[in-house]
Amino acid sequence: MTAEPHHGPDAPPGAEPQARRGETEHTPADHHQAAHTWQEARQAAFDAATPIPPGPVALRIALGRKLDRDIVALQDMPHYASSAMDGWAVNGSGPWIPVEAGSRLAPHQASPIATGGLIPPGAKAVLRSENAVLGQDDEGLPVLMTGGKARPGEPRAGEHIRKAGEEALEGDILVKAGVSLNPAHLALAALAGYDEVPVQGKPVVRLVLTGSEVVDQGTPAPGQVRDTFGPQLPDVVAMLGGIAAGQQRIGDSYTEWLAALEDVLPEVPGAPDLPADVVITTGGTGRSGTDHLRRAVAELGGRLIIDGVAMRPGHPAVLAELPDGRFVLGLPGNPLAAMMALSTVGAPLLAALGHHPMPPVEDVPCGTMIEPDPGRTRLMPFRLLYGMASPAQHTGPGMMRGLAAADGVLVVPPHGVQLGELVPAFALPWGAPIPRPGESDAKAKPRTGARTGQPKAKPAASGPVDWSALLG
Repeated sequence: MTAEPHHGPDAPPGAEPQARRGETEHTPADHHQAAHTWQEARQAAFDAATPIPPGPVALRIALGRKLDRDIVALQDMPHYASSAMDGWAVNGSGPWIPVEAGSRLAPHQASPIATGGLIPPGAKAVLRSENAVLGQDDEGLPVLMTGGKARPGEPRAGEHIRKAGEEALEGDILVKAGVSLNPAHLALAALAGYDEVPVQGKPVVRLVLTGSEVVDQGTPAPGQVRDTFGPQLPDVVAMLGGIAAGQQRIGDSYTEWLAALEDVLPEVPGAPDLPADVVITTGGTGRSGTDHLRRAVAELGGRLIIDGVAMRPGHPAVLAELPDGRFVLGLPGNPLAAMMALSTVGAPLLAALGHHPMPPVEDVPCGTMIEPDPGRTRLMPFRLLYGMASPAQHTGPGMMRGLAAADGVLVVPPHGVQLGELVPAFALPWGAPIPRPGESDAKAKPRTGARTGQPKAKPAASGPVDWSALLG
């Protein structure tokens, strides 16, 4: 939501630029008062949610959803015998007397038929149009004969006829429960006559973006900031398993905040007409006069589940539940801080609502020493180089440059980290999974039994490791 503040080229990775008004970094003493540690906040968000019950959804929005019950054939597929070719439906051997299309065929009669056309009563086979010749008999009446490249005895009984039930019989299982629906599954369901399919629940998420100083286009003037949440949050929500159901922008007044959190669906062009399970807000989670989230939640009779997390960046994160069952996830107003709060609180919440396990955390060896910061966990985007994770630069709470180039996020404990020590880390929603220690080494091992005579690999160059790639 805010523009990237300037960061000195020699500043250490953990240095912070000035935060947006109302959301300044607290002192370590303030962090001791936070209600949850990073681990507690993740677990509290996951435990707060009950998986959304399964239900039917239209085929057009079912892609990627997990099927809750088997899709079975409602009738034989195809449900009628049809022609596999353009040509003539025939009864018996030729020559044949042509009759009107769709007529019941007596022996030695034929009627024109198109691919997919209903096989008329009495028809025994289909003669392809390129193997059919229309002529006349001795009395000048029209007659159909085989010709062209037709083989002797063509067409054989049943040739070029798609039989009823050839693909499936009524009651056959077409798609088994538990699969993630792909386009072919949806086409098969449509072919079977389904308009909706039963899928596991998936959280619908509405976004409320705040800030009167935010502009949507162009280069911001002094005192303005460019919107970074609008372009990224809907897609990140989808990557985390939610359904982005539109967004609205409000100012900084309490009246606007209260109206945005009321159970009223805003008119958002192109958004699905679905009630929200989660409302994600940006900004307004600090303690300044323009931060109204907590007051609005209280006014609506809601309860706070998480009110701040002992972490940096993203410590002002708030998770609340309203009386109607909707969750409100308040993200800080700075973009990196917001993404870290979304990863800490939002990812477990959306996972639980969508029938998924807690997002995994893996250990990675740290490529540098990180000093202690008593009382809070630090979330540091990192670059993975030579199997070691080192904090990226440009990672102030209002910056996105470091995150854009990151391979994941380190979860640095308050007591700090020693060089080479294993540190918890989580993957970014759009990134590859965090490799387990030794996993990359195992993949790099040469195959045994290699052919002799192959040139040997060059030995690794001696000297210091080049870490310059981490500075980008």
